[in-house]
Amino acid sequence: MKKFILIFAIIFTGVLSAQTKYQKGMQKAFTLWEQGKMTEASQLFERISKAEPTKWIPAYYAAQVEILGSFGLKDEAKLTAKLTKAQEFLDVAKANSENNPEIIITQALLNTAYIAFDGQKYGMTLSGKNAELYAKALAIAPNNPRVILGNAEWNMGAARFFGKSTKPYCDEIKRAIKLGKEEKTEEEFYPKFYKKRALEALKQCEK
Repeated sequence: MKKFILIFAIIFTGVLSAQTKYQKGMQKAFTLWEQGKMTEASQLFERISKAEPTKWIPAYYAAQVEILGSFGLKDEAKLTAKLTKAQEFLDVAKANSENNPEIIITQALLNTAYIAFDGQKYGMTLSGKNAELYAKALAIAPNNPRVILGNAEWNMGAARFFGKSTKPYCDEIKRAIKLGKEEKTEEEFYPKFYKKRALEALKQCEK
């Protein structure tokens, strides 16, 4: 009996240690990201993803870092390199979590990065895909505040491009903010709703 308890204790301690290592790694990666150390953050998320091959979240964040870091780039080769890497991370995340609305809208964000760089070159092929991605994400998670906000922002961008009013999307942004305040997530390190981003979008919408 004592031998069994000892073995169980060793196994349990090992599990706790592994969890703690994952948690510490993720927290460190977020800290690097907040400090603006995008390359280091991406690399750490990537290492965590390889160490935790069944988890979708580390690869998801690695993709996010690469995508967000691509906006504003002027060199197409650098942009393509970052977004190709981001796509690889997204593919890993997809393999671990099918039909995940968070991953779906991040794919749309990746497409948007291409369009933002060169609308004439990428807009025709990727705009329709983005509309499909947001429609799919909304069908899966109609009350997900990140999905609602992302879809509203995408529609606002399209409205501006065609010289139309963005005001029709204000209510959706307000709904996203309301749902974001009420949202409760149980999965560790699950994507959060960024109220600041939503409020900025609402200001732009109401102009």
